[in-house]
Amino acid sequence: MIPEEDRPASWLRGSGGIDADIRQLREFADRLHAEVEKNYATHLPYIANDMLAKVPDPADAFIELVHFMRAHWETQQAAANAVWGLGHTTGHLAAAAGQVAERYGTADAFSAARVTDVEQALNRAGAASMRPGPSPSLTDPTGPDNVNPVVLP
Repeated sequence: MIPEEDRPASWLRGSGGIDADIRQLREFADRLHAEVEKNYATHLPYIANDMLAKVPDPADAFIELVHFMRAHWETQQAAANAVWGLGHTTGHLAAAAGQVAERYGTADAFSAARVTDVEQALNRAGAASMRPGPSPSLTDPTGPDNVNPVVLP
């Protein structure tokens, strides 16, 4: 009897299992890791440089512009956080795939990875080399940390 945690979701129960080639999983992990390292992480400094460009101070009498600049800054900061997090998260997925491939790479053809094995691999810390550091902290053109803070009416 298969434990409940290793059974597919109830809406998938009639579909059967998922077959995966462990060698291809290892190849996927290696290629994904290389893609992040070579073609993603190397571009982050250029993105940071563009995002850190100084934005002109809005005139405090033009309240709509002040609100727009605040919304723009919040969106830009959220985008920077997402861009920086993507490399780490993708690297974490590559590391988890590598761990599952490592564990089952020498097993016979009829071995099955359990759901808990995959979940444990995903819960382990990702590769440290994938972590580019914190996303840049952008200056709020309407906030008090700006050189010329905006005085709202």
